[in-house]
Amino acid sequence: MSGDIKRGSVEMTAAMLISGTIGWFVVMSGQPVSGVVFWRCLFGALTLLVICGALKLLRPGIITLRAFAIAVLGGIAIVSNWLLLFAAYSHATISIATTVYNTQPFMLLVLGALFFGEKITAAKLFWLALAFSGMAAIVEAKPGSDAATTDGYGLGILMALGAAFFYALAALAAKWLKGTPPHLIALIQVATGMLMLAPMTDFSQLPVDTGGWTILVTIGVVHTGLMYVLLYGAIQRLPTHLTGALSFLYPIAAILVDRLAFGHALQPLQIAGAATILLAAAGMNLGWTPRWLRPRALQG
Repeated sequence: MSGDIKRGSVEMTAAMLISGTIGWFVVMSGQPVSGVVFWRCLFGALTLLVICGALKLLRPGIITLRAFAIAVLGGIAIVSNWLLLFAAYSHATISIATTVYNTQPFMLLVLGALFFGEKITAAKLFWLALAFSGMAAIVEAKPGSDAATTDGYGLGILMALGAAFFYALAALAAKWLKGTPPHLIALIQVATGMLMLAPMTDFSQLPVDTGGWTILVTIGVVHTGLMYVLLYGAIQRLPTHLTGALSFLYPIAAILVDRLAFGHALQPLQIAGAATILLAAAGMNLGWTPRWLRPRALQG
């Protein structure tokens, strides 16, 4: 294993494990969802400002006005994604919300076809259909007896799907920003979110102790600033197939955290649906083609 591959694998693994714990921090913060996202953007922006300064990415002329505008639109999308995903936790549990959120590759597939003319192959349609069947299983499943999971279960699933859609929009914006430093894009996005959410944040409901502030600072510094640095570093070093494979540590970590921290166990039909969605997403990300869809070799 080359040095770059080894370092990239460590960075990607760390980034995904950090992402998998954010649900616990969001729930334990005790803050309204809009407040959590605002503080995430604020502390994340401060962290990324330091990082971008150290990387000399704040000098004039490094980004065009058009690219800046696209980054702002991407910021609106990514913040909308966070708002919906965090809100979904209280309705459908962290496990289910995170699993449903992993339908994002299929959202991007459709958007890529619409805006970039990317071809949708038979294999991609197969994985899309498989993901839909997994989604149907989760929707039909009866959540556990916990009131937090039974109240608004369907709404939580819809919120997670909405989060996946907005993430796909942000990824689409990133495609248009090819060549723009990714840490600078991240800074613009969280700064946009901070300005976007400031008017709707209730500053009278601030944490009353050091523990509450520590959680919010951790979400901003670790789950945003540090995670972006690790993720982008990994993407630059790893081949696409390995990046896609390691990305599945995120939902697995989230499911384990949800089980260990909150005792939320998935029901059998939910497990089947979650496994189906993750299998379909793996097939999409890693470019698998089922044997019966492969072109037959020419006979000699």
